[in-house]
Amino acid sequence: MSLSQWLRLSQWLRQWFRPLSLGERGERYAARYLRRLGYKILFTRHRQRYGEIDILAVEGQTVVFVEVKTRRSKEKGRPAEAVDANRQARLTRAALAFLKSHRLLEYASRFDVIEVVWPEDQKRPNVRHLQDAFPPVGRKQFFS
Repeated sequence: MSLSQWLRLSQWLRQWFRPLSLGERGERYAARYLRRLGYKILFTRHRQRYGEIDILAVEGQTVVFVEVKTRRSKEKGRPAEAVDANRQARLTRAALAFLKSHRLLEYASRFDVIEVVWPEDQKRPNVRHLQDAFPPVGRKQFFS
């Protein structure tokens, strides 16, 4: 194995076997939670020009855009409180871009927020799922 091949392999191994951050662990747990509820997960951490959507799922005939907020405790408020008006506008733009690019504008869609509170001394987190957490926000609304 050449040096350049070894460097590429070691970089790949570091990327795939690094410890997950709290946010990444929360997103993975939220995806498993949704699968158990019968949702079909299309994408996780879907990045595009307008932002990132944590989880893109389908429930029945509804496209669900899920924002996951993970915290160690509720000391500074509920995790869902971090999904403020600016974040909602960014999520709306990202969702609209996804729906337009995949020709899914005629399907129902909604925004959910999943709060994951994962204290260090617990193996499993406390999960709170807020369905239809907020309406689309922004200029010209959702279906412009």
